[in-house]
Amino acid sequence: MTDATVRRPIKWSSCADTNVGMVRKINEDSVLARPDLGLWVVADGMGGYEAGDVASNMIVKTLQETQVKEHLNDFVNQIEDSLIDVNQRILEYADIMLDGRTLGSTAVSLLIKGHVGACLWVGDSRLYRYRNNALLQLSRDHSHVEELIQKGLINAEEAENHPQSNVITRAVGAFSDVCVDLNVFSVQMGDLFLLCSDGLYNAVPQHDIITILSKSEPQNIVDNLISKALDNGAADNVSVIIVKGEPGSISTIN
Repeated sequence: MTDATVRRPIKWSSCADTNVGMVRKINEDSVLARPDLGLWVVADGMGGYEAGDVASNMIVKTLQETQVKEHLNDFVNQIEDSLIDVNQRILEYADIMLDGRTLGSTAVSLLIKGHVGACLWVGDSRLYRYRNNALLQLSRDHSHVEELIQKGLINAEEAENHPQSNVITRAVGAFSDVCVDLNVFSVQMGDLFLLCSDGLYNAVPQHDIITILSKSEPQNIVDNLISKALDNGAADNVSVIIVKGEPGSISTIN
């Protein structure tokens, strides 16, 4: 009799879209979906016309060049190094092309290798995991109101209507140094990940997000989330990526 180890890999399917919203004239968001690499990114630019969109596009184009890595730690290091590099290039662009005008972008990324995932992020674009009918935020906003929440000075409800709710404390390209946060976690079959800019979660209540996540496949979820944000007035650009774990082909090792 031959002993066999059966591995059940996870195949990750995804869908991504971005919309200018109902108020803004240009879309400063950029998205990247590379299921072939196990990499997904949402970047939310700031700085206005010919500025924020430049910053977010520079991030996505840089990360688009990511090479396949065998080990997750090498993958994580590559993404972090890329964000640090593009931070400097955005600063140089602003100095040369925009007379030192401040611009920048948030960035939230999801990396998956095998049964382990990692989130690297700067700013307040978010990564959520939907599992067993529960939605968990895997990133933590780099924002003024989040700092107030952590200090116990305000609660989550007060944060939603706080006059400085749009003030972020970190961004790629806004400062000479960028600090990238990291969260590493397990992934499993059936997991659903949501990457989004603040244009989504500021326009769509969490209970509505959960309802939409529970009923559809990635393409429909993306369409429905953006439609809900637009129906609710979408004062900002709205970007959404949905990543779903499904059974892959089984390999047997004797």
